[in-house]
Amino acid sequence: MIYTAYELFWLFFIYSFLGWCLEVVYAVADRKLFINRGFLNGMICPVYGFSMVFMLIFMDSLKGEWFYLFLGCLIVGTVTELLTGLAMEKLFHLRLWDYSGRKFQAGGYICAATSIAWGTLGIIVMKFLNPLLLLVIRESLWMPGIICLIILCTLLVIDTVTTTAALMKLKNQNPAFLEIADGLNQASQSLQEFIIKVVHRRIYHAFPKLETQEPQTEDERQELFRQKNTFAYGCSFHKILWIFMLGAFLGDLTETVFCRITMERWMSRSSVVYGPFSLVWGMGVAGATILLYRYRHREDRYIFLAGTFLGGAYEYICSVFTELVFGTIFWDYSKIPFNLGGRINLLYCFFWGIAALVWMKICYPRVSQWVEKVPKKVGTWISYVMLVFMIFNVCLSGLAMGRYSERAQKIPAEHSLDQWVDQHFPDERMERIYPNAKMTK
Repeated sequence: MIYTAYELFWLFFIYSFLGWCLEVVYAVADRKLFINRGFLNGMICPVYGFSMVFMLIFMDSLKGEWFYLFLGCLIVGTVTELLTGLAMEKLFHLRLWDYSGRKFQAGGYICAATSIAWGTLGIIVMKFLNPLLLLVIRESLWMPGIICLIILCTLLVIDTVTTTAALMKLKNQNPAFLEIADGLNQASQSLQEFIIKVVHRRIYHAFPKLETQEPQTEDERQELFRQKNTFAYGCSFHKILWIFMLGAFLGDLTETVFCRITMERWMSRSSVVYGPFSLVWGMGVAGATILLYRYRHREDRYIFLAGTFLGGAYEYICSVFTELVFGTIFWDYSKIPFNLGGRINLLYCFFWGIAALVWMKICYPRVSQWVEKVPKKVGTWISYVMLVFMIFNVCLSGLAMGRYSERAQKIPAEHSLDQWVDQHFPDERMERIYPNAKMTK
């Protein structure tokens, strides 16, 4: 099913509100108190809205298969909850939930019980609730609906900015951000203090077991000092960018050699029109580094299972994204046992797990040391050059792939840019770059 942006926005707000209701009911049952359990001040929990919208977009092709639908919703919900927890701790040094005391948990961010709940909730939504909501949305008047969405989006932005600014000021982490927030709010000092006090009281009232992650020891303070004076220290932006470029190159090289061995011919495995770079591998390695960095010293089995789970979810999302955006299927595992909609399969998920283990235990420590030895100014300039090049490369590749799809549908070039793309990236060249690409109907 194809959803319009209008429908997705309404579904996001509806499911965010329903998720907030679930959290409130849970708090009432657990603590016998009415508590606003959301991160924001309004009656909304965006993590539920995003999770459900992602499920609708990425899991629609599995609606006819109950088990695979449950498994897919479980993965999407769990990954969304994991990323939200990591983002909250990274940005605000706060933990709003902790599953450390439960069985089969990972880092306290996710656990088996909540993952099963996500899968069950996804089935209920996609099988029963979503068709009814879509019927109501589509039968409602369009203009009043647009006006309501504009109001809701405006309130969401204001709530997000004020809550974020208040939490950042409470933690005294980013004065530059606060200056921007102060300029946006245009509020008096007394009003700012009132907002901060309200947010502080509500957050700690809603999450009494809230944990803060502030530097306390001398070692932690020294580490912060080294971070400021070393290029790409720790899991910084510059190091992730370098790792992305290295992973994209090595991933393309690995797949090229693998195709030569298994298919006895050389074949381009690049994701972009310039250079041997596989974006799937690059983003996969960079994402794995971000998610598993703090657990790089854990047991091998932990890293393997995390890589298997996250890699499978990531590959599935990439498959759906490319099909929806470009109308193109770049891989199909339908003939491989234990596949999920032809987008992922168990064997390749294990490959992701092995790759994550090898990367975090063997490759990453050496790469990290090598990158940190680069002079800070030189490394910074190289990073910006690589970033500009890759952005240009990705944008041009998207245009070329878009025109490739349009030419397959007999759509003529309407603008001078389309004509330039057709001239420099004809079908023959695109077929050499993307030999496995298949157009969908």
